[in-house]
Amino acid sequence: MSRPVAPINPDLPTVVLAGRPNVGKSSLMNRIVGRRAAVVEEEPGVTRDRNVLEAEWTGVAFNLVDTGGWLARGDTLDAKISEQAEKAVADADVVLLVVDVTIGVTDEDLEAAKVIRRFGVPVRLVVNKVDDTNRDASIWDFIALGVGDPWPVSALHGRGTGDLLDEIVTILPVTDIARLEDDFDGAHRALSADASDGAPPRVALVGRPNVGKSTLFNRMIGEERSVVHDMPGTTRDAIDTVVETSDGPLCFVDTAGMRRPSKTDRGTEHHSVLRALDALERADIALLVIDATVGATHQDQRLAERIGASGCPAVVVLNKWDALETERRDDILYGVSDKLAFLGTAPVLKVSALSGRGTHKILPALHEAVAAYHQRVPTGALNRALRDIQAAHPAPGARIRYGVQGAIDPPTFTLFATGRLPATYLRYIERGLREHFDLGATPIKMRVRTGGGR
Repeated sequence: MSRPVAPINPDLPTVVLAGRPNVGKSSLMNRIVGRRAAVVEEEPGVTRDRNVLEAEWTGVAFNLVDTGGWLARGDTLDAKISEQAEKAVADADVVLLVVDVTIGVTDEDLEAAKVIRRFGVPVRLVVNKVDDTNRDASIWDFIALGVGDPWPVSALHGRGTGDLLDEIVTILPVTDIARLEDDFDGAHRALSADASDGAPPRVALVGRPNVGKSTLFNRMIGEERSVVHDMPGTTRDAIDTVVETSDGPLCFVDTAGMRRPSKTDRGTEHHSVLRALDALERADIALLVIDATVGATHQDQRLAERIGASGCPAVVVLNKWDALETERRDDILYGVSDKLAFLGTAPVLKVSALSGRGTHKILPALHEAVAAYHQRVPTGALNRALRDIQAAHPAPGARIRYGVQGAIDPPTFTLFATGRLPATYLRYIERGLREHFDLGATPIKMRVRTGGGR
């Protein structure tokens, strides 16, 4: 069976899953990569953005792209989804046109086939939900689409998927299988590597639905990669994109908006929330996006608590700042400071993702936070700083004899003291260390061990 890897390798050929909504493209993607990587739900339009993973079959690695699908009629959002699917097909080496044998040929199937033929890329017609031989005869109805003979499969049960993958790898433009195997294995190993091994820092975009995360995501990566629409909950999957910046690469993860648990107990929204929380747990830094026209809500506060629990630093982005009335701005800033006080010194940036105003401040803030998160302070420098900090303001009834940094991500310091240190004094020590070593807004862990002479 195939294996999932990350991150995306631009040297690999690309296979695109195309077709109308709800024919089982995401189920087929999960079957090919061997895990539940795409959200699957019996609801049309669950996949809305291009979701890209790497897969492998018989030693040949390739990018596998799941698209939102074509709709022959619909609203503005439907048009954007169809446009995303067409962009994916334009970049494909092979297109799998997926149809549903239980429904038969539809107007959307005909429209999708027409568009795909226009691009002139190799196509294989995949007739899904052929769960047993009773439906084998029905697959020939799809010859009417004009894209070749049908390949019957059952994404749910795996029937026929091996034969389909055998066909795919024979038509992919692969000339050096050994090199691609090496690339695949190297990427797979990189999935578990930390930042010190060269993997780009992961930036998770989190926030309530409809605060502008996808618009900001598109602004940061320089193209319309995620579908942007004013319908809450448009983004359903977490999508990773590595962006090269002047200070090094960053891996952006655009996540689905998190709603209150009462609204996400089951179904698609539940899976999306789990996906977003997983992205946050694996992130090096979180970009918390808040709608400035609304201000910090109770849900924003809960999301910030999740960030704090994950132990990663945060940058707070007040989006739609230009749409906020001038007389309300001080109140909004006070509310953010009050409700998100436990994020400490996390920077608060005022931006407009739509116009781009203020977004140039985001990358420097992210790089500074990541650098501080990974920073290691030499023991000698740490103890000189502790001596100076204590000389300026000695602790009542105790003193810190020496300290060591035991870990990074975040910086973790163990202080050896002659007695108990009040919490207020530890906060003073923390502020002093931040100033001495430019630790910025990154979380700091302080551990105190008592004992020894004065």
